[in-house]
Amino acid sequence: MLTNRIAGSLAFLCLVLPFATAIAQPARSLESKLKPGAVIYGVVPPLFGKQPFRAVTQKLDYLRDQGVDVLWLSPINTSDDPSQISYSVTDHFGLRTDFGSAEDLRGLVRGAHARGMKVMMDIVPNHTSSAHPYHQDIQKNGQASKFYSYYDRDERGEITHYFDWETLLNLNYRHGDVKRMMVNAFKYWIQEFGIDGFRVDAAWGVRERNPEFWPMLSRELTRIKSDVILLAEASARDAYYTSNGFDLAYDWSDRLGEWAWKRAFADPKKISKRLHQALTSAKTSPHDVARFLNNNDTGQRFISDHGLAKTRVAAVLQHTLPGVPIVYTGDEFGAEFDPYQDPEPLAWQDTVELRPFYRKLAELREEVPALHGREFYPAMPKNSGSAYAYFRTGDDGKTVLVVLNFGSAVDLKVPVSPYVKIATVKEADDLLNQTPTPVSFSKDGKLITLTMKASSAVILAL
Repeated sequence: MLTNRIAGSLAFLCLVLPFATAIAQPARSLESKLKPGAVIYGVVPPLFGKQPFRAVTQKLDYLRDQGVDVLWLSPINTSDDPSQISYSVTDHFGLRTDFGSAEDLRGLVRGAHARGMKVMMDIVPNHTSSAHPYHQDIQKNGQASKFYSYYDRDERGEITHYFDWETLLNLNYRHGDVKRMMVNAFKYWIQEFGIDGFRVDAAWGVRERNPEFWPMLSRELTRIKSDVILLAEASARDAYYTSNGFDLAYDWSDRLGEWAWKRAFADPKKISKRLHQALTSAKTSPHDVARFLNNNDTGQRFISDHGLAKTRVAAVLQHTLPGVPIVYTGDEFGAEFDPYQDPEPLAWQDTVELRPFYRKLAELREEVPALHGREFYPAMPKNSGSAYAYFRTGDDGKTVLVVLNFGSAVDLKVPVSPYVKIATVKEADDLLNQTPTPVSFSKDGKLITLTMKASSAVILAL
């Protein structure tokens, strides 16, 4: 949890080394946990219907048909906050009864598994609510409480809290009982409900207080579920996370909570440069990055800020980069809302005709080896600040060129990466739009020219 109210003002500086233009990393363990081209779908259960768990279960066929492979459930733990999305946890082993019963959740997980999908849940290990029984006991018994040392304290002995939320109290991860409690909480949801993984809220906070906790937890969970998935709410630019038990981390900049692409779309003439900086500024593998346009902390939706045309192009970017895309509730039909404003259940009507587009992107991710391969070669267009391009090559040796134009129509000139071998052709198949696209090569074969419509994208098989 990190809302827009504070994200922009908090710096979290990571050590960042230059990102090589050519990236061909050895395979990581994530490939054994997710099928090639997997898509994660962020689920806010109350937005599905008045009986949240059952409403999500009723939409499982729909989600499968949209190409979803993993569901990420927003927090389902017992909370003193009735908001639809609450990170104010009063029981890490408890279930929000307003979302449904334990059997409703089990039915959701069973249904997802029957359709070949996995289920992750949002878990909140960093802190508890001030209404948690631990803190309530401290309020009653002071230093005599057995839970007095369960919380992190400052030099004055005061319990520290999560940013400016004085009711969200940071746990003490140097305390053995706290560590055991939290490990048991993670295990509980796997063993009792069949949960396949976790989106770990404020993973960076626990790391700051005890960096040894995450590799220990990963080892413990792997003993009971070898393919457990761990997604850190932390910057993928910091190699610590994927080196210490996490499979994925967020596409953040080196500022805590700041979306790496946030600045890219502010100035149409600088999209190319800023996207390139955002995508090539990490020392970690781009395959370990969770890519998103929206999540619980991005405020009003991308489509509200940038419009339908730019949203379509950005969705192509999200789905064709290395890493794993997270499609958030309603993205695939242009839903417009702010998650923390507790909107009514969505109508699930696609008035902007995005649903088939998202389905096509998911299909291409799965079916085209280059789009889930290990090789990624950025190619900065020569004559437009509003366009971006890159080559992807799959294990089958075949290469695609992804070209994204966020601006007006242009005859775009794209340099051919020296790391790819492609034949010079006069026409290439556009896998996205399913049309042949005229292209021309320079005499030396080092430059491709093609006509791009305004706010358009192509995926060319070369």
